[in-house]
Amino acid sequence: MTKNPLPLPENEIERVFSLAELDVDYSNLAGQFKALATLAAKIAGTKISLVNLIDSFTQWTIANHGLNIDQMPREDSVCQYTITGNEQFEVPDLSDDERFKDKPYVAGPLQLKYYFGLPLKTSDGHHIGALCVVDTEFRSLSPEKIELLKIVADEVSNRLNTLKTIDTLKHNLTELMDIQKKIAHDIRGPLSGIIGLSGLIADQGTENTMTDILEAATHINSSSKGILQITNEIFSETQLPPLKKDEFNLHIFKDKVERLYVPQAITKGIDLEINVSERTKFVPFEKNKVLQITGNLINCALNCTAEMGLITVDLEISPEATYNLLKIKVTDSGRGMSDATVDQIIMGIETTDPCDDKSGLSLVQRMVQDLNGEFRLRSIEGSGTIAEVYINRTYV
Repeated sequence: MTKNPLPLPENEIERVFSLAELDVDYSNLAGQFKALATLAAKIAGTKISLVNLIDSFTQWTIANHGLNIDQMPREDSVCQYTITGNEQFEVPDLSDDERFKDKPYVAGPLQLKYYFGLPLKTSDGHHIGALCVVDTEFRSLSPEKIELLKIVADEVSNRLNTLKTIDTLKHNLTELMDIQKKIAHDIRGPLSGIIGLSGLIADQGTENTMTDILEAATHINSSSKGILQITNEIFSETQLPPLKKDEFNLHIFKDKVERLYVPQAITKGIDLEINVSERTKFVPFEKNKVLQITGNLINCALNCTAEMGLITVDLEISPEATYNLLKIKVTDSGRGMSDATVDQIIMGIETTDPCDDKSGLSLVQRMVQDLNGEFRLRSIEGSGTIAEVYINRTYV
C-alpha cells in the first residue's frame, strides 16, 4: 500500500528555520504554557488540549492538558495539517477520516474522535506549530468559542516570540560582558608595565641617568603601542559592518544551518559536520535562495545516509573583483546514485532513486540555474555523493 505524501507548507525550509531560530528547549516550557493549554480546553469544553511545535521530523508537545505526551513522529500527527493552512483545521470525526482512522490515538485505547487546531505563528508569519483541542466525543464549536481560542493561540505565539527576544538580549549582554573581560585581561599587562616603569623612574629621582630614562621611555612606548593594538583589535571585532536585511555572512549562516539540521542528524544517528572558511567568515553576501539550496542538499544527504554515517558541509566565500563567489559543498557517506540518475538530475529531470526522495536535488538544480550559478554532482553507488554549488553574489 503506497503511503500518502505528507502535507508540507510551501515555505517549509523557512518555517523550520524560524522554529530553529527560537532555539527553545521543548522539555522546559510547560510552566510558560500549561495555563494556556488548560484555558483552551475549558473554552472548547474538551478533555484534551495541546500546544505543539513541529520541526522536520517530530511534533513536540511543550504543554498539555488531559493527555500526558511529550512528542510523536510528525508523520503521525494531525497538527501537521493545521500548519499548512492560514486558518483553523477541524476534523469532526477522526475515525471516519482516511488520513487518521488507523492512527494509534484513534484506533487504539484513546479512541480520539474530535480535533480542532489553530496555527501558531512567528513574528514573520511562519507556522511553527499548533494549539489544538481534542476529545473522545464528537464536538461542535460555536463561532464565539473559536474566536476565544484564536486569542489563546495568539497569546501562545506572542509568548514564544517574547522568549526569543529575551534570549537575544541575554546573548547580547553576555557578549558585552565578554568584551569587558577581554579588555580588562588584555590591557592589564601593558598598563602594569607602564605603571611599574614610571614608578621606578619616580622612586630613583635624580639617580636616573639619561640612558635609564631613555630605556624606560622605550619600554613605556612599547607598552602603549600594545594597548593601542589591543583596543584596535577589540574595536575591529565589535565594529563589523551591520548586515543588510537580505545578507548573510558565513559566521551567521553556519550558526543557522547548525541550529536547523544538527538536531535532525542527531535524531537519525548521523554525524553532521559544518565547516566555514575562517579567513572570510565575516564577508557579507546576498542570502537569496542560499538557505533553501543548502537545506535541500542536506535533506537529500540525510535521506540517503544510514545511521552512523557522516555528512560534511563546507561553506566558503571567495571575494573577487566585482562579486563574491559562494561555494557550497555537501559530502555524504550514503548509498550513492547511478550515473544515469546523476545525469537526469543535472538535466533537471525529476527522477525516482533508491533513496527516499531525490526531488530536492532537481529543485537545487533549478534554483541554481535561476541564479546563473553552477551545480556539480558526483556519486558512486554504495559509496556516497558529493554535491557542489557555485554562485556569484554580486556586490550591491
